[in-house]
Formats: sequence, structure tokens, C-alpha cells
Amino acid sequence: MVLLANEAFLTELTLMFQKSRTSAAVYVTLKQYNGRTKPIPKASKDKQSVSESTGEHKCLVRATCRNKKLSTVVSAKDMNKFQLAYAGVLKANMDNLKKAHKTKKEKGKTSKTT
Repeated sequence: MVLLANEAFLTELTLMFQKSRTSAAVYVTLKQYNGRTKPIPKASKDKQSVSESTGEHKCLVRATCRNKKLSTVVSAKDMNKFQLAYAGVLKANMDNLKKAHKTKKEKGKTSKTT
């Protein structure tokens, strides 16, 4: 997985959306990020408090299309700027969505009770 800067992530995400127009899907996930890259060992989990704070809150954004994976870490102070740019990328690339097909109910078949 490639960890990119915020602007580089958005440009690569735009390219990923353009490449996947016809046959693939792009999955984007967001989650809270505490800066850890390895899990906490089980023995030390018991000793640490659950509500341990690491300072500044961060958000991890991942995008996946076929075998290509991208990710970026957005800090709390940059979140508004990133969210506006991310919304612009999504709005620009949501034009190729398929419409849901409605099922037609059969007319004339009504149940009669006597």
C-alpha cells in the first residue's frame, strides 16, 4: 500500500476513478488513525488504559481498485480542506453511476376475496 501526501492522493484517486469507468469499482474507506503500524502485544494491553490518547486526531483514508491501493493520513487541522477537495473529486466522478431498475408490478392480477 502506498502512503501519499493529501494532494497526491486526490490526484491519484482521480486517475483511479477515470481508469475504472467501464469495468472496475473503486472502494474508499475512512477510519480513525492513531499512528500505530503494529498491534499492541497482548501482555501490555492489560496494563495500558483503554482511553489512552495520542494527542492530535488523524484520519486514515484508503482507496482500492483491482490490485492498486492508495492511502493517506489526514490530520485534524487539514480535514476541512481535504474534505472539500475530496467532495469535489467524488462529484466530478459520480456521473457514470448505473440507475436502479424498477420492477413493474403486473396489472390486472388482483386478488378477489368473497
